[in-house]
Amino acid sequence: MIQTPTYLAETRIAYDTVAADYAETLKDALAAAPLERALLGTFAELVQAGGGGPVVDVGCGPGRITTYLDGLGLDVSGVDLSPEMVAVARRVCPGVPFQVGTMTDLDLADGALAGLVAWYSVIHTPPEHLPLVFAEFARVLSPGGQLMMAFQVGDEKVRVEQAYGHAVAADAYRLPPDRVADLLAAAGFEVTARVVRQMDGPFEKTPQAYLMARLT
Repeated sequence: MIQTPTYLAETRIAYDTVAADYAETLKDALAAAPLERALLGTFAELVQAGGGGPVVDVGCGPGRITTYLDGLGLDVSGVDLSPEMVAVARRVCPGVPFQVGTMTDLDLADGALAGLVAWYSVIHTPPEHLPLVFAEFARVLSPGGQLMMAFQVGDEKVRVEQAYGHAVAADAYRLPPDRVADLLAAAGFEVTARVVRQMDGPFEKTPQAYLMARLT
C-alpha cells in the first residue's frame, strides 16, 4: 500500500476543515481584484488564440476561479485534494465538472490540456517536490499549452495553525518568483509574463506573484 505523504494528508485535512468558511469568506474576492481578473482574462485569451481545448484548475478549492474561467468561455473543470472543497464547488457551480485528485498524479492523459491554472495551489508543496509537480503539469499539457500560477512571495516555510476560524495544522511555503521560473524552465516551460504586486487586504502578509508560461 502506498502511503500518502504527510504534507498531502495534512493539507487535505486542513482544507476539509475550513471548506465552507473558506468559500464564504472568498466568494466575492475576485470581484474586488481587477489585476487578477485581467491576468485570468489574458490567460483565457491565450488559450482561445491557441485553438482552445480543455483547461483544468488544479487545486480549485470551492471553484471560484474555475467558475470565472467558465464564464470567460473556457472548457474548464476543477481538481482538488479536499473532498469537502470539491463538494462545495459542486454545490456552488453545478454546471462545471469537479473531481478529487492530486497535482502530483493527475488523472489525465499525456497532452490532454490546452491550459492549466494553479492559483495558490502549490503553496503547500515542499519546494523539493515542485519539480515533480511541474513535470506533471508539463505531462498533461499539449505543446504550446498555457500555464497560469499564483503564489505568495518569500523564501520561508510557515506553519499554519489557524485559518478561517478553525484550528488546522499544515505548512505553507512562500516562494521566490525567480526560483519558480527556473523550475518551470527546467520542466520545459517558457515563462512569458511575471507580475508581482504588493500585499493588499487583511489576509495578505507578503507580496503576491503571478507567472504565465507556455509549454515549449
